[in-house]
Amino acid sequence: MSRPVTVSIPHQLGKQEARNRLQEGRDRMRSHLAGVATSIDEEWQGDTLVFRVVALAQTITGRIEVLDDSVEVEVDLPWMLAMLAEKIKGRVRHQGALMLTKK
Repeated sequence: MSRPVTVSIPHQLGKQEARNRLQEGRDRMRSHLAGVATSIDEEWQGDTLVFRVVALAQTITGRIEVLDDSVEVEVDLPWMLAMLAEKIKGRVRHQGALMLTKK
C-alpha cells in the first residue's frame, strides 16, 4: 500500500519557463540518483511529468503537473518510505522552490 505525498510549489515564471527549469532539474536529479536507482522512467503527458523510480528495492511513482502559477507534485511512497513522508515532503518543497525561484 502506498501513501501519497502532495506538494504545491508556487512560482512566477509562467508555464513554459517552469517546465524548462523542471526539465533541467530532472536531468540533474537523474545523474544524482544514478548510483542508487536501478530504473528511472518518465514521460511528459501534456504539462504533466509522470515518473517511476526504482531505488533500494522500492518503487516510487508520481506526477508533476506544471500550471501557470504553481507546480503540483504528487509522489506515491511505498509503505517502507511512508514513515519518512514529512521529511520527503519538505525536501521536495525545498528543491522545487530552488528550481522555480525567479532569477
